[in-house]
Amino acid sequence: MANIPGSSTGENATRALTTNPFDDDKLHEECGVFGIFGSVDAAAMTALGLHALQHRGQEAAGIVSFDGKNFNADRRLGLVGDKFTRPDVIERLKGESAIGHVRYSTHGEPVIRNTQPLFADLAGGGIAVAHNGNLTNAGAVNKQLVADGAIFQTTSDTENVVHLIARSRQKHMLRRISDALSQVEGAYSFVMLTNKKLIGVRDPHGVRPLVLGQLDGAWMLASETCALDIIGAEYVRDVDPGEMVVITKDGVESHHPFVKKPNRFCIFEYVYFARPDSLVEGRSVYNVRRRIGAELAREKPIEVDMVVPVPDSGVPGAIGYAEESGVPFQLGIIRNHYVGRTFIEPTDQIRHLGVKLKHNANRTLIEGKRIVLIDDSIVRGTTSVKIVEMMREAGAKEVHMRIASPPTTDPCFYGVNTPQKEKLLAAAMSLEEMEKHINVDSLAYLSIDGLYRAVGEAQRNNEAPQFCDACFTGDYAIPLIDQDGGADSRQLSLLTEAG
Repeated sequence: MANIPGSSTGENATRALTTNPFDDDKLHEECGVFGIFGSVDAAAMTALGLHALQHRGQEAAGIVSFDGKNFNADRRLGLVGDKFTRPDVIERLKGESAIGHVRYSTHGEPVIRNTQPLFADLAGGGIAVAHNGNLTNAGAVNKQLVADGAIFQTTSDTENVVHLIARSRQKHMLRRISDALSQVEGAYSFVMLTNKKLIGVRDPHGVRPLVLGQLDGAWMLASETCALDIIGAEYVRDVDPGEMVVITKDGVESHHPFVKKPNRFCIFEYVYFARPDSLVEGRSVYNVRRRIGAELAREKPIEVDMVVPVPDSGVPGAIGYAEESGVPFQLGIIRNHYVGRTFIEPTDQIRHLGVKLKHNANRTLIEGKRIVLIDDSIVRGTTSVKIVEMMREAGAKEVHMRIASPPTTDPCFYGVNTPQKEKLLAAAMSLEEMEKHINVDSLAYLSIDGLYRAVGEAQRNNEAPQFCDACFTGDYAIPLIDQDGGADSRQLSLLTEAG
């Protein structure tokens, strides 16, 4: 049985306290997952791991633990540090195994019922499930499950998997999980907790990340290695695409229940999603971003007085650009680190201030200078417009912009909150039109082959790409069943709210 206390935050988030007035204008990873088996401090370790993964989801967090008899769950809206640092919260989450989840929602209000991990009492015992990614046939699967009598409690595609596990005719839990996942399409990394096992699974293409770690006899699963670093755990290896890792008191088992498919890891993890101090697929994210900046300097040089990063995501790329070009790196924009996503509902005057609440020009450096701004990407362009305006108001003589990725021209359906194609600036405008819209003296992007070189490939293999790069190329590796008309449109709008 599960012991799930009510949340003090209530069902609906108060919009006056969750509005983000700064318009980050970034693609947002929707989730991060963490699991641990064999630690007396399982819940506390999970909370720390989730804190390190906070960049992957800031709207809600949850932890489910198992104490040898009961599953204990706590799911709350808001940041991990605000909700899971109280001793009384951790004390309720007893047990030596736990899983956790941080979430960034895509549709509708953030609500407790959509906060993971999800839990269900099944015929063979309880199971808790946390998911990073998106199921591209979630609407079609949901429609069939509802027709068969399933009653859904959330609008998350993750609940489809819980129902499929519950309905599987297989006798053993691992086979039931494999059976369930064989019926879904999409990108996913799952961590699941039963009364005897911690289970991690990646989709056969390996789009979303998952790593294995160890500390003092305890085993961990996490979206990124930074979650292992915070608790002093050793990074053992990445979970392979299509692999199911099963952790019990006897150690770690590896299973490969799915048909092998080409690896298509999300290349945008290197551009923006992952923390720069993480190792992703064996590569240092920070070093890749520096190489991206160097490639950009070689491809798109410009005669300027200084290289200025757009904080914080543009910093490693700007360092690489400055090193390769020989142009001085300067902090021409200062970020206010004490402004978070939570803020009082802004007035029209506050909205007009916009990006200045989060970034401010370093006028003494900028005035009279020719500058090149380095940012990781442009999505809708709203922040870029404000940043350039700020630079010109600070007296910049020339403002150029270089983007450390190819143009973002297509939406992601694999677990990333992306605007519709027509709202992506690079899809709606030519390069010259974007220059005028953003009001820069010049604008240039890294090429797709330049991005591949930065991650260690000679170039992109157009016949069999080495990564998922659909947001840049429109080349979708996994069938978009719902988008191609396989689901009721109303259900689809709900069920693209990924785990």
